[in-house]
Amino acid sequence: MSKTTATLLLCLLPCSVAAEDWPHWRGNGRNGVVNESSHFRGGSWPSGKPLWSSNVNSGGSGPIVIGNRLYTMGWKKGRDFVYALDTKTGRIVWQQSYACPAYGRVSDGDKGLYSGPSSCPSYDKATGHLYTLSTDGDLICWNTRQQGKRVWSLNFYDAYRVPQRPKVGRRSLRDYGYTTAPLLHGETVIVEVGDDEGNLMAFSKETGKRLWVSESRDPAGHTGGPVPMVVEGLPCVAVLTIHNLLVARLDRGHEGETLAEFPWVTDFANNVATPTVSKNSIVISSEYNQYSTARIDVTRSGAKQVWKQPFASGLCPPVIHKGHVYWCWRGLYCLDFETGKPIWRGGVFGDTASCIATSDDRLIIWGRRGDLVLAEMADRSAKKYTELARRKDLMKNDAWPHIVLSGGKLFCRDRDGNMKCFVLTP
Repeated sequence: MSKTTATLLLCLLPCSVAAEDWPHWRGNGRNGVVNESSHFRGGSWPSGKPLWSSNVNSGGSGPIVIGNRLYTMGWKKGRDFVYALDTKTGRIVWQQSYACPAYGRVSDGDKGLYSGPSSCPSYDKATGHLYTLSTDGDLICWNTRQQGKRVWSLNFYDAYRVPQRPKVGRRSLRDYGYTTAPLLHGETVIVEVGDDEGNLMAFSKETGKRLWVSESRDPAGHTGGPVPMVVEGLPCVAVLTIHNLLVARLDRGHEGETLAEFPWVTDFANNVATPTVSKNSIVISSEYNQYSTARIDVTRSGAKQVWKQPFASGLCPPVIHKGHVYWCWRGLYCLDFETGKPIWRGGVFGDTASCIATSDDRLIIWGRRGDLVLAEMADRSAKKYTELARRKDLMKNDAWPHIVLSGGKLFCRDRDGNMKCFVLTP
């Protein structure tokens, strides 16, 4: 076979990489499940050195990826920075900045564990606008097609005088500022503001004008963001506030009305792990006095607990995939989605971790201070935890930001802003 013929045959083969954008918190489906393979072939994984390394300053903000652009946030010397990086080289294509404290102005507690922006940006494919939220409540719209030109902005503390989160439970007060990723829905951007006017607020994507507030006036929780869902044909949004799992309506004429609430209060106000939605079911998990994971089913009549198990995630959002629930917090857990029955637990991990499910039924875990791990899901390993590969100590600080897989590339970041890109495909 000639070299030309071989090349032609390779070109005719179906592409092995589904290049899926990662436009917002937890990926395209907002659930930590990606339509891409782990590309594990045995041996070292990922093989070789990083394609590139970069630094985007401190923060827990996870990156998002659109085509050949990566967007993320960081903080340095009294300013937040918004970055656009080339995914092939790590080169900064453009950056914008604005004055911002390292912590929210009424923040309290655990300041040795975090600093800078915590929320993940959100991208609007129709307009090319990027929406970011600082820890101090700056909601800003940027035009990525004009080198990040600011379109509009507002500050929640200035506009609404949002009070400090109240003390809940038996422990010290905690307020980490704003952590929630903006949720784009139709012509609106929805944010968990946590004001006494409304827990959720919706703003015009085009102008920033406030359009509605939620019926619930709960203070904000500390999760990564509200999650869309559909309940018996009604478009809704689920959010874990400081007091409740809240499901609010989004249908025209009923925006912000409470469809269902389920009480869920955690000491330190540490409802941190983002709720995960599967059809009309929501899986929530918290540490401390709760120390449990529960499945809540929602109908137009309200919310009902299906099961509750004494296993917790302090940080990592649960992943629901093919009848199982997974999360990584100190160990990797696998539960049966229908019954909550524990299937297995294994591995050694710290408190900081995120995980994503790949199309070849594997879990990619990013945790501790830069441990990158590949493990089998229950479809491949039904009775025990099976670790396929581990790269240790890739970073020098905690892996708070969520790991991202897009276009055959893994993007890993720590809270100091150190970022590495690994190529999984040949």
